[in-house]
Amino acid sequence: MTKQEILSETSLFLLDLDGTVYLGNRPIGAMQETLARLRGMGKRLVFLTNNSSRTEAEYRENLTRIGLFSAEDGVYTSGMATAEYLRAHFPGKRVYLVGTTALAEEFAGSGIALDDEAPEVAVLAYDTQLTFRKIRTLDRFLRAGVPFLATHPDDVCPTEDGSMPDVGAFLAMFYRSSRRCPDAVIGKPYTPMGDGLAKKYGVPRDRMCMVGDRMHTDIRFANNNGMRSILVLSGETTARSMKRFRDVPDLVLPDLNEIFR
Repeated sequence: MTKQEILSETSLFLLDLDGTVYLGNRPIGAMQETLARLRGMGKRLVFLTNNSSRTEAEYRENLTRIGLFSAEDGVYTSGMATAEYLRAHFPGKRVYLVGTTALAEEFAGSGIALDDEAPEVAVLAYDTQLTFRKIRTLDRFLRAGVPFLATHPDDVCPTEDGSMPDVGAFLAMFYRSSRRCPDAVIGKPYTPMGDGLAKKYGVPRDRMCMVGDRMHTDIRFANNNGMRSILVLSGETTARSMKRFRDVPDLVLPDLNEIFR
């Protein structure tokens, strides 16, 4: 597809964060102007992330601070998508959450009952406050057969100081100890997050475009969910490394700013 075709056929742009709109909280090139031009064309912008350690409000605050967020924009995290999945598939069920205090508060605020003693569902999120007590408790519930969800599958989370173990790495540990894999993984590249977006924003998937720097999460997410996709080479993926994946983006750009050049 051409840049003009993407622009004319997209109503909602889903924007990955690190490597796509910023690097280490520093906007990539003239990103503020690029996003402003998209808004001026009547496009809806949703910042989409698999990182479930932070809340929607925390992302809004950070994106506003670095000049990338506008009042009409949205934020959607794998944590938010998981809460939506729980309300749809496990309504009223008690949940044991391995996640940050912030995520626990967001879950509770959305009406999900948290239970450390006798849960009916277990959820593994990106927990930067992980303790051995949490590990042992979750392992016990998994061995008991409690339904098991993971917010997303990423092995590592990029930070300014290098990559850190993420949910995918935790899942490998729990498989070795309990022989359990999650019954559902919610975030990119899987379909539950796409279902949540379609419900929340009411936009047909073929009018959504995923913009991201990772082939195996961002572009595969678009392909799995019937969306348009733009791969940007401003983050993890290079023109050479993208050839190792079966996924095919609709458009490849050096960075998102190139869409108007």
